[in-house]
Amino acid sequence: MARSRGRFVQNPRMYDELARSQGVRDALKDVADRGRTVAQAIAPAYSGPTYDPSVTRRGEYRASLYSAANLAPSGWRAEFGATALWWGQVEFGSGRPATSRERPQGGHSPKTRTLGRALDALRSI
Repeated sequence: MARSRGRFVQNPRMYDELARSQGVRDALKDVADRGRTVAQAIAPAYSGPTYDPSVTRRGEYRASLYSAANLAPSGWRAEFGATALWWGQVEFGSGRPATSRERPQGGHSPKTRTLGRALDALRSI
């Protein structure tokens, strides 16, 4: 019996093709969507005073949470985050420190790290 030999031809663009495939995009976007969902579930509903008494905040942070997948030169990149202009007050807290006077927002920051806690929740999945 004759023995046939197959020839392996290496595809140097294989990893680029995989990184740019729709399957990778869908997998990354799914994780980003889950992160946004967790962040929305634990996001504070800030409704306290601001530096401007005529401005009220109600649900803007939760509504500003987003998830997206973008094609970068190295492949797909997915992320989730918040676009509210004052997101740093919610993420890092900006209440009254023990050694200084009141800050403009009156110290009513919820001091919750919403996006960080959402990432921790995803790590446990």
